[in-house]
Amino acid sequence: MSRAEVISTIRQRLPSFSFDGAWTATGLILLALALFDAKQFPASIEFLLTQIIHVLPFLALAIGLAAYAKASSADRLIAHAFSGHVVLMIIMAALLGGLSPFCSCGVIPLIAALLTMGVPLPAVMAFWLSSPLMDPSMFFLTVGTLGLTFALAKTAAAVGVGLMGGFAVLALGRSAVFANPLKPGIGDGGCGASAVRETKPIHWKFWHEKDRSLAFVQELSRSFLFLSKWLVLAFLLESLMIAYVPGEWIAQSLGHSGIGGIAIAALVGVPAYLNGYAALPLMSGLVDAGMDPGAAMAFLIAGGVSSFPAAIAVFALVKLPVFLSYLLLAFAGAVLSGALFSLIV
Repeated sequence: MSRAEVISTIRQRLPSFSFDGAWTATGLILLALALFDAKQFPASIEFLLTQIIHVLPFLALAIGLAAYAKASSADRLIAHAFSGHVVLMIIMAALLGGLSPFCSCGVIPLIAALLTMGVPLPAVMAFWLSSPLMDPSMFFLTVGTLGLTFALAKTAAAVGVGLMGGFAVLALGRSAVFANPLKPGIGDGGCGASAVRETKPIHWKFWHEKDRSLAFVQELSRSFLFLSKWLVLAFLLESLMIAYVPGEWIAQSLGHSGIGGIAIAALVGVPAYLNGYAALPLMSGLVDAGMDPGAAMAFLIAGGVSSFPAAIAVFALVKLPVFLSYLLLAFAGAVLSGALFSLIV
C-alpha cells in the first residue's frame, strides 16, 4: 500500500468534524455571560428553556407531520393540494398562515418540504409572513390588552402582509434570485425535505415496512437537530435583547407621530422586539399614554415577523437574497399596516 493510500485510509477512519456556526455562537455567548455577567447567565438559561418548552408542542407536531409525509409518500398529496393557479394559492396560504396556531419556527419542516416538492415560493412566502403574526392565543391576549378592534385589525394585517409578500414575490418571480430559494443541503435530506420526489405508492401505515420506518426516524432526527441549534441561538439572543435593551429606550424611540413615527416604530420593531406576549402590555401602556395606535401596530407587525426566532429560522433555511426579501417585505407590510390602521382609528 502506498503512502497516499495509507493516509487516505487513516483519514477515513478518523471521526469527522464539521464546524457548526450556530452551536459555536451559542457556546461563545454562554461563555461570555458566565465570565462577564454571572447574574444574567441563569436568567438567559431559564428564558431559553421556557421558550423551548412553549414552542416544543408545535415543533413536534410540524416535524412529525413532515416526517410522516415523507415516510408514507403522502408528500405527493401535499404537493398536489398546493397545486393550481398561483394567485389562488397565495390567497389560501395567507389566510391559513394568519389563522393557524403555528409560529414561524414550527412550520419550518413543512415549509422546507413544500419548497422541495416544487410549491411556488410566492405561496410559501405568503404563508411564512402571515404565520408568526397571529394565532388563537395571541388573538385573545391582544383583545385583553389592546382591545377587540386592535386584535381584529392585527389579524387582517397578518393576512394582508402575507398577500402583499406573496404577490410581490410573484411579480419578481422570474428573477434568478428566487429560482432556487433553499440553501444547499436543505433540499437533499435536511429539515423535512427530500430532494427526489417519491414515486412509491402511498402507505399510510408506513411502520409495517422497515425502510419507511427508518426514513421516518432519520427525518425526525435530521429535522430536530437542524432546528434545535437555530432555535437555541435565537432564544438566547432574544433573552439578551430583553435584558440589555430597556423598555424605556424602546418607548422613547416610539414617541414620534405621523407616518415618520410609524416607519420608526417598524424599524425599531425589527431588532428590538421582545416577544409576542411581552410586547403587548408594553404597547398597551404606550397607547394609553398617547402613542399613535398605528405606530403600535407597525411595531408589532415588524417585530412579529422579524424577531430573532422568526428571522433566524428563515435565515437557516433559505439563501441570503430570499432572507433579505423576507425582511424587506416584513418592514414594508408593517409600515403599510400601521398607516392604514392609523387612518381607521
